[in-house]
Amino acid sequence: MTRKELQHLYWRAGFGMDHKKANTYAKNRKSVVDALITDSNTVTPLDIDLSYLDGIDPIDLRNHPSLAREITQKGRKKVRELNPIWVQRLIDPKELLRERMTLFWANHFVCRDQNPKHALHYNNSLRSFALGDFRAFVKAISKEAAMLKYLNGKQNRKRKPNENFARELMELFTLGEGHYTEKDIKESARAFTGYNHNFSGEFVFRERQHDDGSKVFLGSIGRYDGDDIIDIILEKKQCARFISEKVYRYFVNPIPNKTHISAMTDVFYKDYNIEDLMRFVFMSDWFYAEENIGSKIKAPVEFLVGIANTVPVKFERKKDILVIQRLLGQILLDPPNVAGWKGDKAWIDANTIMSRLKIPSLLLNNALISLKEYGDFNDKFKNQYFKRSKDKLPFKTLPNWDAFLENFKSIETENLSEIIIQGNINRGTADYLKTLSKASKRDYCVQLMSLPEYQMC
Repeated sequence: MTRKELQHLYWRAGFGMDHKKANTYAKNRKSVVDALITDSNTVTPLDIDLSYLDGIDPIDLRNHPSLAREITQKGRKKVRELNPIWVQRLIDPKELLRERMTLFWANHFVCRDQNPKHALHYNNSLRSFALGDFRAFVKAISKEAAMLKYLNGKQNRKRKPNENFARELMELFTLGEGHYTEKDIKESARAFTGYNHNFSGEFVFRERQHDDGSKVFLGSIGRYDGDDIIDIILEKKQCARFISEKVYRYFVNPIPNKTHISAMTDVFYKDYNIEDLMRFVFMSDWFYAEENIGSKIKAPVEFLVGIANTVPVKFERKKDILVIQRLLGQILLDPPNVAGWKGDKAWIDANTIMSRLKIPSLLLNNALISLKEYGDFNDKFKNQYFKRSKDKLPFKTLPNWDAFLENFKSIETENLSEIIIQGNINRGTADYLKTLSKASKRDYCVQLMSLPEYQMC
């Protein structure tokens, strides 16, 4: 594999490549992909301190409203704490591909929960199934406490079925619009009646609330429960096609290629093994085609994590990680709706592009502006973020430039653009880069990260 191909693979399967180790990577594509997958065979769950819940039971909360309010407030704070813990995991993952896949699935099986125990369990379930059996994955998601609350599964009872989960299961999670009828939604909702959970978040099947009558679903008839419905859905090749296209748009190119997606579908439909699907993608020649390199607009979290992977940076205030996400339009654990973030061009507007171009300077260069040619744009940005803080820096960070210089020791400064920027640099930018001083590898890095081209991967 060429260095360009390696960089492309590690930007899509992760968030950039450790270039100090670049020369140690095997040049054989199969060896690289095998190592990437093998390194993600294990699962390291996220963890937060939930000891404040020890000894608390539902009766306590019902009988003591003030305690219930206190627990709720603490819970919301803990969910906010979980966000930077997750971001830090993405910056320093033990299982790189598994963590990237967890991020992908979080915007597929979209869910939001203010109970930290349930939110944490849901996030770790995504992590656990991220490279496994999609069939088992969907069934597990249907029984998660967070999902049962988010899509009203707890309100889905025999005498009054709630259709929210049944609808989104087909529309967003498995088939896509146009591949089921309203009748299918109503019948499948009946199959999921009786799904509930206990105070700890463990799945509970309320048999008396379950409709065990005969259902007609996608042309089949039987006394189905929720697992049966999922099995019938996965019998349809459209399910494999729907997931394959979503994987292609995320990992390969936002513009779908029907031929490549069809090949992915054939692989995935065999047994719905996610690891096999990803191996097929990363081993395919078309994955490394020129039109796919640098074709994606980085999601805000990809953008932030990518910067921190290039220049290790310590956030002295964890809340700054949340501020940056809010500024750029993507706060993990707080999706806009059940469809998640649209991605691609939706990440960029007049406000977010201004923030993106200046955040590298704010995080890595004490807010000094490297690109003077942008004129008063810099002053407007500075005024926006400094006006309430009496000239204090909006973010308190400690970039580790020694680690950066050691990592990129073998890369000549003038060649740094080939590493920092993915894809093509337009002629105007290329001419501009020639005018910049290459005396400082550190300054040049910040300048490169402040270019529009850095928004792509």
